[in-house]
Amino acid sequence: MADATPPFDDVLPEALRFRSPAPLVDIGANLTHESFARDLEATITRARAAGVTTLILTGTDREHAEQAVGLARRHPGLYATAGVHPHDASQWSPSLAAAMRELHREPEVVAVGECGLDFNRNFSTPAEQERALEAQLGLAAESGLPLFLHERDAGRRMREMLHAWRDDISRAVVHCFTADRETLYGYRDLDLHIGLTGWLCDERRGHHLRELVGEIPLERLMVETDCPYLLPRNLPAKLKGRRHEPALLPWIVREIAHWRGLTEAELARATTATALAFFGLDMNHNAHHALEEGPRHG
Repeated sequence: MADATPPFDDVLPEALRFRSPAPLVDIGANLTHESFARDLEATITRARAAGVTTLILTGTDREHAEQAVGLARRHPGLYATAGVHPHDASQWSPSLAAAMRELHREPEVVAVGECGLDFNRNFSTPAEQERALEAQLGLAAESGLPLFLHERDAGRRMREMLHAWRDDISRAVVHCFTADRETLYGYRDLDLHIGLTGWLCDERRGHHLRELVGEIPLERLMVETDCPYLLPRNLPAKLKGRRHEPALLPWIVREIAHWRGLTEAELARATTATALAFFGLDMNHNAHHALEEGPRHG
């Protein structure tokens, strides 16, 4: 039985081949996930065709952070984060801390994380999670890199820990924000950035976000797919395999823009300018060269 990569048309039907009116930054793409192994190059090509010119690849542990750095070295417009997800916080050790410190020195790494607190599933105990987060807050202060944060059902404790470090760390984004108004305003008071995903497109769970989206300062808002997870439920066509990918980010931007009362172009330009400044990237390189160059090898 043939094991060929699906053709472009077979992966994204015509109705899902969006094109953003302005370049976009996907601040959370898990392209080291095994589901992208067979068609990674095509996935990146589709993203660029959709106007998603910059991808921040999420490093949730040492292995995936190293893989993300490798991908970023080969492809213009791709960058990496390096951290330990709260689910894996029980693995934190002095040797892992040393490995993360080395990764944070790599030019492709633009943020510390994904790190944070997840009291929803507690794959690691809350105490283990707090220990790993505290250590990574220290690494962020030491490196000067921004923070890429995960929080689920732990808003109050997260705010307490961040408050203690706020003067020592540079910038921080709570990615895939899904919490309530109180938590949002607590993050606003800490001058944090907010990342929004296709959760907003979920008619079952996303209604409260539609009401809150206008209360996120535009200069603090960024957009992401969190692919392959969180495929928007209201896409205009079915997608085989239900795997989310960066090429679908324009749909999320369109939804957010609608609920904010902005045009898609206005939201695209604003979130891209914010993301490039947040991660310390050069807009001209990402908006133009990523579309023109082929993959780098080495």
